Amino acid sequence: MAALAQKLAPLLKRRDCIALYGDLGAGKSSFIRACIHALAKAKEVPSPTFTLVQTYESPAGALWHFDLYRVKKTSEILELGWDEALHDGIIFVEWPERLGALLPQRHLAIHLNFHQDSAKRRISIQGDAPWPLRLSPVLPKAAKM
Repeated sequence: MAALAQKLAPLLKRRDCIALYGDLGAGKSSFIRACIHALAKAKEVPSPTFTLVQTYESPAGALWHFDLYRVKKTSEILELGWDEALHDGIIFVEWPERLGALLPQRHLAIHLNFHQDSAKRRISIQGDAPWPLRLSPVLPKAAKM
């Protein structure tokens, strides 16, 4: 999973939104940490579970890591700098279902699930144009979006 995140990271651009779905412990934070390490070379990448958002500077632009698990209202998300993040950086968001209408139409959805009867994870990636073309260098040939 970390290897995929490290391959994805250099393909990201300002105004990209990466929405990670999955149960608690599915690996959303780990995936995001690997992307942030690859882009920002940050020594520490703490989970924003309690702060709700962490930002990092990178050559690709500002990186925003939102963890919306504890958010109850969309107005709280706006107070965290959501609009600024949309225009200024690359967004990683855990629990994107809490965004409602704030989730950009053009986003990359990554679903992390435990494979039935094993500790392995299954990763499903969905995105409209231009994502399939942009991701073709990192996705296995058998993978489909």
